[in-house]
Amino acid sequence: MKVAVAGCCHGALDKMYETLELLQRRHNVRPDLLLCCGDFQAVRNEADLRCMAVPAKYRHMQTFYRYYSGEKKAPVLTVFIGGNHEASNHLQELPYGGWVAPNIYYLGYAGVVRFRGVRIGGISGIFKSHDYRKGHFECPPYNQQTIRSAYHVRNIEVFKLKQLKRPIDIFMSHDWPRSIYHYGNKKQLLKMKSFFRQEVESNTLGSPAASELLQHLKPSYWFSAHLHVKFAAFMQHETNSEEELPKATKFLALDKCLPHRDFLQIIDVEHDPNAGDSLEYDAEWIAVLKATNSLVNVTQSTWNMPEKNGLHAKWDYSVTEEAIKEVLEELNHDLKIPCNFTLTAACYDPSKPQKNMEPVHTINPQTTEFCAQFGLTDINDRIQQAKEESSGRAECEEEEEEEMDSTGSAEEPSEYNTDNSGLSSFNPDEIMLDEEGGDEDLSTCSVDPSPDHPPEFSTSFSDIRIMPDSMAVSSDDAMDSNNEELEKSGGSKQVEEKSSTERSLKRISGDENGNSGIKKIKRRNQAIYAAEDEDK
Repeated sequence: MKVAVAGCCHGALDKMYETLELLQRRHNVRPDLLLCCGDFQAVRNEADLRCMAVPAKYRHMQTFYRYYSGEKKAPVLTVFIGGNHEASNHLQELPYGGWVAPNIYYLGYAGVVRFRGVRIGGISGIFKSHDYRKGHFECPPYNQQTIRSAYHVRNIEVFKLKQLKRPIDIFMSHDWPRSIYHYGNKKQLLKMKSFFRQEVESNTLGSPAASELLQHLKPSYWFSAHLHVKFAAFMQHETNSEEELPKATKFLALDKCLPHRDFLQIIDVEHDPNAGDSLEYDAEWIAVLKATNSLVNVTQSTWNMPEKNGLHAKWDYSVTEEAIKEVLEELNHDLKIPCNFTLTAACYDPSKPQKNMEPVHTINPQTTEFCAQFGLTDINDRIQQAKEESSGRAECEEEEEEEMDSTGSAEEPSEYNTDNSGLSSFNPDEIMLDEEGGDEDLSTCSVDPSPDHPPEFSTSFSDIRIMPDSMAVSSDDAMDSNNEELEKSGGSKQVEEKSSTERSLKRISGDENGNSGIKKIKRRNQAIYAAEDEDK
């Protein structure tokens, strides 16, 4: 089975699908499946644009809305994860995954599905230590903080994925697993992206959560995007016992979707020839969702996942074969994901722009149906209930304060200004969409595993590469991966007062003050992504 893998799409669906059609015409290669590693930008209308944490000049409608409205249909089944440039209000409707348009499927905050017997998993968002232990509490309309935290990876999603025991064929994350650069051509990577050097040498580039998952899941393939450079690596995993067979992961990071960029990769994956052509649920993943349902949290309070430390009565939420069998019986052994896409928002109409359209918190019928079928918590419904309860408490407190005012015993007004209308629009997580400008030779913006292993065929256009069968690594780059403790990787200045819990978490790695990442992340963002607009 041929699988196409794309990096940051940034809403350019027409460009992506046209490239696939060009591949078929020129080389008679037709992928059976397209995977996208985040920054998909499933923007339906002007309200969705307001929910993207990008500078105003990058808030372009692009072409997804045509697929959402039914004007166009994806020519190949497309499965994607979320990144840090998304219409978060749209993707939030589908926390467990679902169709965002006909033939285009979102994996949710974390998810596992099957296609032709191939097991595909993924985790959405990017890692930021200050939000990692919170629940999914955000909902539109977002403020300057939640518009960013909405796409930050949470520990519960990592915990769920770590309960999986059966092998994973393909896994996707938006940001790179930390330390993966030690298993590829690091010299060439730093030659292309010299501003990564400090973080690579200090082993702080990438996501420690993704690194943890890489070492646990040991998938055959791992695909990422986010840093807008192509990079390949080969990681041989250590075995836990003499009986365990050696496993290795082929890692590939893709460039962003722009003309003359190497943003597509074609790989051949072994599949079940007897399996159907429909996207299917994964029985073990459904069983894990059911087993961990009691852990769902929709508050912004920080908390730790259960672990074997004497503090939790249960810490192992992996599922038995019997639990998996029960899921199969519930579904009558029919794992096909229903094609139940429905419109939940007005679609953009170029002839009738609505610049003042406001985002609203929506409960998607797909999620309602999924939760009812498997007995799961509808996260958005829970958030809605929490908002209503909070609103009710606020009204009661307001009435009590008015009574206190009448007796002259009310508290003095706060000395702090609570008006947030002047909050900065600076996004500390921002990865601009046009980082390199137009001076360099864009055809060299990729890092292949080794010059000794060229692609299986060369094309006359640089948008597509075929993955080589082997990914050799330069000798000086064969360093062991460190799965470090979670550390602060964000440069956010948006909240200066932190709880002692958050401060202690951020001091786990870095310097003693817990702020070693601030300047270098900010500097890297400025160096990589401050350039002229390529859309012009």
